[in-house]
Amino acid sequence: MNPLLSRPFLPSPRTLCGVFLGLSLGLPGGVHAQAAGPSAKLDASKSEVLFVSKQMGVPVEGRFRKFDAQVSFDPKKPAAGKISLSIETASATLGTPEADGEMPKKTWFNASAFPQATFQSSVIKALGSGRYDIGGKLSIKGSHQDVVVPVTLSQSGAGANLITTATGTFSIKRLDFKIGDGEWADTSMVANDVQIKFKLSLSGMPAL
Repeated sequence: MNPLLSRPFLPSPRTLCGVFLGLSLGLPGGVHAQAAGPSAKLDASKSEVLFVSKQMGVPVEGRFRKFDAQVSFDPKKPAAGKISLSIETASATLGTPEADGEMPKKTWFNASAFPQATFQSSVIKALGSGRYDIGGKLSIKGSHQDVVVPVTLSQSGAGANLITTATGTFSIKRLDFKIGDGEWADTSMVANDVQIKFKLSLSGMPAL
């Protein structure tokens, strides 16, 4: 029996947020480059992967503590770029021991069986002004969906000190990935739509 159900009241929004964390896996988290251009290196200390959803109408936010990113990408030749992403599902956190203890369980991420969520790019389309649409396959908890992730690149510094920041926001539906099984599939309690936000700090990418 889910320990959350043993209480007379619904768990707090922060506890229920464990559901949403699974969704954030669709974001940039860990990128494993494929030889298709210069490889960029992620600075995890300056990067983040967040998710925002609602429990009974109340917005809640969480993050993943462990993700990696390597990008093989030349802004001048975007179609040749290759990006793959991975996030450790057990690293999801809402900042409370109770919520963090629930998220790896079978009802939510089932982290023991599915330790990583992944994204593998298949097409990159330039939109101009540093904006790109990255299409590919998102895999979470054994389920797979084709998604398009909008990404905006900005740069600071120059030469060896050139830093590229990749930011984006997109939405997925948690039930497409079986995040929140059983009674937690009730979308009147836990919203089906989840917004993913990310910021990746990268070095080694060519100038825009």
